[in-house]
Amino acid sequence: MRISLAHSPDSDDAFMFYGLASGQVKADGLEVVHTLTDIETLNREAMQGKHEVTAISFHAYPYVADRYALMPCGGSIGDGYGPLLVAGETLDPRAIAGKMVAVPGTLTSAYLALKLFAPGVATRIVAFDKILDEVRAGRADVGLVIHEGQLTFGERGLHKVLDLGAWWKEETGLPLPLGANAVRRDLGQELMARLTRLVRETVRYSLDHRPQALEYAMSFARGMETQIADRFVGMWVNDMTLDCGERGRRAVQELLDRGHAAGVIPRQVAADFVAA
Repeated sequence: MRISLAHSPDSDDAFMFYGLASGQVKADGLEVVHTLTDIETLNREAMQGKHEVTAISFHAYPYVADRYALMPCGGSIGDGYGPLLVAGETLDPRAIAGKMVAVPGTLTSAYLALKLFAPGVATRIVAFDKILDEVRAGRADVGLVIHEGQLTFGERGLHKVLDLGAWWKEETGLPLPLGANAVRRDLGQELMARLTRLVRETVRYSLDHRPQALEYAMSFARGMETQIADRFVGMWVNDMTLDCGERGRRAVQELLDRGHAAGVIPRQVAADFVAA
């Protein structure tokens, strides 16, 4: 059976799926085809159920919950850190209310966190890897930065305004759930559980073979130095990626509930995780 496994072309996802991509983790009769594209595109494709297993933003889950269930593994969850707001000058976080913020997509969890922090802020969608350039050029007052820009914005002469993951933890005491892996419901419970175990196995293999997995991930690191890529991978592939646990599940539900209460998410949903 052919399984389309879709994820972003980023070093952390490449690291996570090294075991499967290298053939060290066996799919046992399943033909796993890796599809790489940006997270906002994956969010939109999930609405059509395009891939059997796909990375999505937790923010996108309410829009696809009828088609997909969440995996408790493979997620990106920041415990006290997360997407950054950056600007060309030192700025009080409360001042962003009157600024234009470049965002990487309206279904990203970073966008949801921004809207919870500053509900009325004006935003404009910019490709995630162009946001730092937009701010430097003055075409946006503030940038909402995800992926490696979280570590490299200072090299562009930009200033941190706020870490939304740190703000969220102060607000809730919980980590900030950002990216999830989801599996299509029409595969049936048995195959959904099998695929979930397979994702957990590839994450575990990569963590257990970190030097080899990091070397593989460097080909997806978009020019990052190895030391920076290693730090970036460590932020987003860790024990909570193996299993988000009860605390991670609570954090996901809290994010979805607050998003709905704020009017950003149109309907209330319960986070449904595969048992595997």
